[in-house]
Amino acid sequence: MVNRLAVMLFVLALAAFAFAQKGKAPAEKSVSGVVTDSSGSAVPGAVVQLKNTKTLQVRSFIAKDMGEYYFHGLSPDVDYELKADSNGKSSGSRTLSSFDSHAEATINLQLK
Repeated sequence: MVNRLAVMLFVLALAAFAFAQKGKAPAEKSVSGVVTDSSGSAVPGAVVQLKNTKTLQVRSFIAKDMGEYYFHGLSPDVDYELKADSNGKSSGSRTLSSFDSHAEATINLQLK
């Protein structure tokens, strides 16, 4: 009887631990998207900047042939600002919020 009670308590504690882990934010986040012009065409070679709003560190990515970009290894508890520039045109600034619990986010940027 005592062994059975100990096993049941262990199983309950294990289940509670597993449930608590499910709601936690991912260890790292990533963001990707496509840079387009005002007509919707991809803009290869556009410079996409990602700014950490806590440290003000800026990372850059040169958009690939189809205008796509990707940043990985981002902290889940930091807000980031994204913008793109190409040939004198720029997109508006977009925010990747720390309140977004998704491990992978998609933010497309349009040059104006």
